Amino acid sequence: MGLLPPAGGDDWVGFGYERLPLEQALAWSQQPSCGGVVLFVGTVRDHAPGRSDVAWLEYEAYDEHVTARLAAIAVEARGTWPEMGRLVLLNRAGRLNVGEASVVVVAAAPHRDVAFAAARFCIDTLKETAPIWKREAWSGGEDWSTCDHALAEVTSEQP
Repeated sequence: MGLLPPAGGDDWVGFGYERLPLEQALAWSQQPSCGGVVLFVGTVRDHAPGRSDVAWLEYEAYDEHVTARLAAIAVEARGTWPEMGRLVLLNRAGRLNVGEASVVVVAAAPHRDVAFAAARFCIDTLKETAPIWKREAWSGGEDWSTCDHALAEVTSEQP
């Protein structure tokens, strides 16, 4: 699956192993009818619980199901906030160094309150439901992230 914008529609969901197109996602999301555009970018940080010197992460995914799960999140968000404009949900896998973007969510809406709420819902739901896991590397070795959890189903009752 690639990370190219859709030929039509207002949802851009994608999954891939290449660098995330942050500027393109933000530009694609902007529309004259939407005065609120919220961009969230998740990046690899240099620490994790109990690990102060994380060097890189490797994201693994159940590739065949990630894009479908992202699309389900978009459908749920639109059911909750039907006035929303464009929505972007992009996730990256593979090895990423500290500072590299692993996920981007852009939510556009006529007003900021909907854009903020939808963006928050989308990133929180993605983290809880997408079949993506991370392996951390630090000076003491490599291991799966200490924050791994069982996957939930996509519902509007996500945190």
